Amino acid sequence: MRAQPKASHYINGSYVDDEQGKPLDVIYPATGEVIARLHAATPNIVELAVEAARAAQIEWARMRPADRGRILRKAAEILRERNDEIARVETLDTGKAIQETLVADPASAAEALEFFGGVVAGYYGDYIDFGGGPFGYTRREPLGVCVGIGAWNYPIQGAGWKSGPALAMGNAMVFKPSENTPLSALLLAEIFTEAGLPDGLFNVVQGFGDVGAALAGHAVVAKVSVTGSVPTGRKVLALAGSQMKHATMELGGKSPLIIFDDADVENAVGGAMLANFYSTGQVCSNGTRVFVQDGIYDRFLDRLTERTKKIRIGDPLDPDTQMGPLINKAQHEKVTDYIDIGKNEGATLHCGGGVPKLQGFDGGFFVEPTIFTDVKDEMRIAREEIFGPVMSVLSFSREDEVVTRANDTEFGLSAGVFTQNLPRAHRVIAEIKAGSCWINHYNLAPPELPFGGFKQSGVGRENSLAALSHYSQLKAVYVETGDVESPY
Repeated sequence: MRAQPKASHYINGSYVDDEQGKPLDVIYPATGEVIARLHAATPNIVELAVEAARAAQIEWARMRPADRGRILRKAAEILRERNDEIARVETLDTGKAIQETLVADPASAAEALEFFGGVVAGYYGDYIDFGGGPFGYTRREPLGVCVGIGAWNYPIQGAGWKSGPALAMGNAMVFKPSENTPLSALLLAEIFTEAGLPDGLFNVVQGFGDVGAALAGHAVVAKVSVTGSVPTGRKVLALAGSQMKHATMELGGKSPLIIFDDADVENAVGGAMLANFYSTGQVCSNGTRVFVQDGIYDRFLDRLTERTKKIRIGDPLDPDTQMGPLINKAQHEKVTDYIDIGKNEGATLHCGGGVPKLQGFDGGFFVEPTIFTDVKDEMRIAREEIFGPVMSVLSFSREDEVVTRANDTEFGLSAGVFTQNLPRAHRVIAEIKAGSCWINHYNLAPPELPFGGFKQSGVGRENSLAALSHYSQLKAVYVETGDVESPY
């Protein structure tokens, strides 16, 4: 099974390679086999990409926003036309079930490009009347060359979420995918070219952490946007801050999902499963601390267990498969280690926790969807991000109690509430210290809404008009229409 691209990098509208770069093997997580071999960017490749972006950005910024938007909307159309092809590549790259990638991955990138392509023409500055003639106005101007550093759980979505607002505002972007999932960003680059994006405005370079650091620290780069872990985000933010660069950090979480006694049980169970098992649990916003009120606890757990045991694990390319493998061996070891930690801490392994043996997939990185009960707030499985299909179920009695416990974390990415009492839902969400929240659902991320976190979960926002502000700088202009009064 092969998924070899034409070359490792895409710069100035063409595929390029430099075999002097460190080899980068692409592993199919379901079997452990190498399906493509690329090369990490050398310093020369980095310079070529940044210079291509710098040169192209000047004229791009002078275009009418509506004309820029038209190209982004065309790219969204092509993404939809090539949806099945891209979804298959995404499944080979990530191991996610094809039933997910067909509906969630290129589709999400297309929605973002379509949204930003549509709204940018109406995104402009303000007029301020000072009375008697003088007035002022503000301008939203592009930053210049932006760097996007993607995560491996949603590769093409991340490329779309970052490039959409950057390009819409008149910037150029150099995008570095995760070294674990380098393939689909190259397809997006092809699509941008086909849609009419001028060469040099969206460049893809592959590599490891050193390439990301070289891009983030490059003197020409005005902004860096990272999706990744908290430790990675801290390093990149420190580097960007030392050079006064703009930065957006979308980082990790250990988010609470609160289920009250009056919640619809089936909906709450479905929400909890989406919040823990979708994409094999490899979602930064996952609600992995599931707080269930005492009166509904047993009924909720019974249905959760019954439905979890029916999850079909297997070949990610089989449309009937509901859960594929974890991304790689290191992540598999991390998740299974946390399952052992949970047991050793005294939590009850209520369901799952094993490593299934699947015929023909002996080298795959599979793990069963796992539910822990009798979990205490201080346990590591309730405090640290696992990034796998491991759910901690905790009980609570009172609203004020659960809000305090939910907020007792260094993270603040997401949160969810299930209840039929909407005043309580809004009241609780208002008290939760998290940036992306849901009421009676979980993990939907339409481009019209901002996405991002509080506290250690990051700074800035992806998506919505907020993202356009993060990819632009604000200029204020005062205009005098009369004489200048001066005491000199």
